[in-house]
Amino acid sequence: MDDQLIRAKELFTSYDGSTLHMYREGQLEEYKQYNIPKQLEIDWFNELINQYTQELSIKDWNAVYRLDSIANHYKDERILRNVVAFTSRNVMSSDSIVKLMYAEGIIEIINKTKDQIQNDLRTEAYKTTYLILEDIINKPLIIDPGHELENYNLKDKKSLNDRAKRSIEKIKNDFS
Repeated sequence: MDDQLIRAKELFTSYDGSTLHMYREGQLEEYKQYNIPKQLEIDWFNELINQYTQELSIKDWNAVYRLDSIANHYKDERILRNVVAFTSRNVMSSDSIVKLMYAEGIIEIINKTKDQIQNDLRTEAYKTTYLILEDIINKPLIIDPGHELENYNLKDKKSLNDRAKRSIEKIKNDFS
């Protein structure tokens, strides 16, 4: 790979393919000068989806945020499918904050990809999310070390439950 292609890919991946973010950071003109073919960008999006899917973790939800960011620009049902698969296998045994972050992440990804995903996937994703949100509401507040409520705009169990209930309302409104 030549230096220009390496630099273009570096820009593309650091902004999750967002030309708007590149523009805001003053990088879009440089990126455009490389004249990257659309198919190569699609290949890079697929690489990013695979990479962040592998990085999904209950200890760090940066990968969910990055997949959500990619969903803004590249509507691929694999993003939602991968996050839901990971979530349904791993998140129920995690703390309350992890559950909330994944539930909110799934809802955001659904909102960004709903025109490209099939109803059965959307329904499965919402069911998984609903179960997580109900679990948050019905069980005591559990916080692992390093997860501080204040870092997530939460004060106490009530504020956590309120956010979970708002997410449940978003799910219900989408089905109305």
